[in-house]
Amino acid sequence: MDEEMNGEDLARIIDEESRAKKLHQIHVCIAAACLSAHSESLKEEFVKEIKRRGIEHQCKVKGVGCLGLCAQAPLISVESEGVLYHNVTSQNVPQIVEGLGKKPVKELQASLQEPFFSRQHRVVLDNCGKVDPERIEDYISRGGYSALLKALNEMRPPEVIEQVTRSGLRGRGGAGYPTGLKWSTVSKAIGARKFVVCNADEGDPGAFMDRTILASDPHKVLEGMIIAAYAVGASEGYIYVRAEYPLAVKRLKTAIHQAERLSILGKNILGTQFNFSIEIRLGAGAFVCGEETALLASIEGKRGTPRPRPPYPAETGLWTMPTLINNVETYAHIPSIIIEGGDWYSKLGTAKSKGTKMFALAGRVTNTGLIEVPMGITLREIIFDIGGFPQGHKFKAVQTGGPSGGCVPEQYLDTPVDYESLTKLGSIMGSGGMIVMDETSCMVDVAKYFMDFCKSESCGKCIPCRVGTAQMHDILTKITNGTATMNDLSTLEELCDVVQNTSLCGLGQTAPNSVLSTLRYFGEEYLAHIQRRTCPAGVCKMQEQ
Repeated sequence: MDEEMNGEDLARIIDEESRAKKLHQIHVCIAAACLSAHSESLKEEFVKEIKRRGIEHQCKVKGVGCLGLCAQAPLISVESEGVLYHNVTSQNVPQIVEGLGKKPVKELQASLQEPFFSRQHRVVLDNCGKVDPERIEDYISRGGYSALLKALNEMRPPEVIEQVTRSGLRGRGGAGYPTGLKWSTVSKAIGARKFVVCNADEGDPGAFMDRTILASDPHKVLEGMIIAAYAVGASEGYIYVRAEYPLAVKRLKTAIHQAERLSILGKNILGTQFNFSIEIRLGAGAFVCGEETALLASIEGKRGTPRPRPPYPAETGLWTMPTLINNVETYAHIPSIIIEGGDWYSKLGTAKSKGTKMFALAGRVTNTGLIEVPMGITLREIIFDIGGFPQGHKFKAVQTGGPSGGCVPEQYLDTPVDYESLTKLGSIMGSGGMIVMDETSCMVDVAKYFMDFCKSESCGKCIPCRVGTAQMHDILTKITNGTATMNDLSTLEELCDVVQNTSLCGLGQTAPNSVLSTLRYFGEEYLAHIQRRTCPAGVCKMQEQ
């Protein structure tokens, strides 16, 4: 270790960062969407322009994490003036720099009062767009690791768990299991070693919440994991992340190295007797490894296939030792809960679904991007107010929960977004993917797409999932090409029941959801394909009779 840190050192870093602030703070988004729009070169252009004008003493340019409005990338924020610019090009740089401290460039300005921003409530994303994800000092300057310091010096492990329990936080990976209860189970479990694992194997089509957090504010996830380890008595941790997310992996590695250098990870954390280390394990992109027992098998170097439960990982996990598994977003909530208290967090959301939830908003909306909203907000508010549904089109459905979720029609747009309400509609919260569709989408074709995904991602261990998903996909293919009969439709419904109730893990158990929900709400489209050999949306190519 290069240096050992304590509370006074954190305060010193905060003071140094505060004194280093310049009059004008230009934040250039360097998250994935903006990077794809060449924001890195844009950042360099700002540095050159400021140097050309000789105003380096007044201006600071830094890369920051996701600002959310991905559809209008690249995004530039002038934090000192509360101005956000969108769709910026290198030609706009001199104009923006010229306007610092004067008049903003109106034609590039995005209003922070628009519903996309004003209707959000940021807890997990609070630092995104404000901190440099590759500088631990920047994270500390915004109060980073103060929750860890508070937990280690002012709270005993049971008190940490009590605050998490009081918060009402539920796992954000999809199942919605009470986080405090899971932590309590692991803390009481007996084992020579205990592990804390972060599930960052985000594989849902259209979902990009977890990878964005890791690439935008990795230290918040690390802080949540370290607090969790202290609470349950673990000394070793793993982050299981897909190798196909190179930006998240790169910034995670940097963050871990920085935390180790400052004794925030490793031995004698922040001058205490607590020891905890974190390693990264790269996944090869198998969707089934998002299931916790398959994920653990993969970490151990085995084939990533699920096993029956019980025993649960909380008691028999990695190498048969008690193991706490939460996803990225769950851990990212923890620092705020420790600082503000469980009662503060429990006031957000609904009676049974507390706090906030992140969603990757995609499909037929104007403002595709990353949002964080209070639980209980309606689907209509998310889609029409925050997302902005395009004029001239008719809303048809929203698919929530990824391939494991279902499609919700227009008549349920006023449903509050919480675990129980979405389940009643035949969908799920899932990890937070939300795909909006209009009249140009064929719901049978949508079901076929997600079934194709589930079929391809099945690990093949159990027959219902391995064979059932393939058979369901075959029938859906027959329906979309106009060769199916009503007997095929009956067989499809029977297969849904069998696969749902006899599959080994969540992949197979939820695979029929897309079919069941589209049959339930858009059954007439199935009948049109079978009985009239027509696709109402004009998507499917029917074979000639």
